[in-house]
Amino acid sequence: MGLRVLIETQADMKVVGEAATCTEGLALAPTTAPNVILLDIDLGSENGLDFLRELKETATEARVLILTAVKHVETHRQAAKLGAAGIVSKEQPTDLLLKAIRKVHQGEVWLDRLMMGSLLDELTQSEKKVDAGQAKVDNLTTREREVIALIAEGLKNKQIAARLFISETTVTHHLSSIFSKLGVTDRLELVIYAFSYSLAKMPQKLS
Repeated sequence: MGLRVLIETQADMKVVGEAATCTEGLALAPTTAPNVILLDIDLGSENGLDFLRELKETATEARVLILTAVKHVETHRQAAKLGAAGIVSKEQPTDLLLKAIRKVHQGEVWLDRLMMGSLLDELTQSEKKVDAGQAKVDNLTTREREVIALIAEGLKNKQIAARLFISETTVTHHLSSIFSKLGVTDRLELVIYAFSYSLAKMPQKLS
C-alpha cells in the first residue's frame, strides 16, 4: 500500500497491478503488461530467485527492479543472471527508489550506493586469485575494457560512442563481444562482473 501511494503521486508513473504471492504475480504480469516490475525478493517461504526466473519468462518485455534487505554479493549476481535490471536496498530513501524506477524504465541498470558498499566490502575481503573468470577478463581488448568502464558509470550506448569517438553500432558490436567473452547476459550482470574483477572503479561508500 505504501509503494502504491508513493508511485501514484508521480505524474509519470501508474500502478497497473499488485500481487501478494508468486502465483498471483505470474497470473497478473501478462494481462497488465507492466513496463517495470518491483519485486520484493525477500519472500519468506517462497524462493525469490526462482520466482524471478519464472517472472522473466512470463513478462518478457518488463524490466524487473529488485527490492531487498539482503546484502549478499552472490544473491545480487544471481539476480542479475536471471534478468534483473536493478537492485535497490529497502534501507534507501524513497526518492532513490523513484529514481531507480525511472532509470530502469529508460533502459539503464541500477545498483544503489548501499548495494555498492556491500559489494565492495565482500569483494575486498575475499582472496583474489586467478580463476576461470579472470581468464575471461584477460581475453578482453583495451577498447572492450574502456566500454565496460563506461557501462559501469551508467552511460548509455550513445553516450559511450560520443566519449570514445566511435559509432553506436561499434559500441553494440563491442558489447556483443564482451557479453560473449565474459558469459554475461545483460548490463547489470556486466556491472557486477566489472567490480568483481577490477574492470571499473567502485564508487565511494556512504559515510
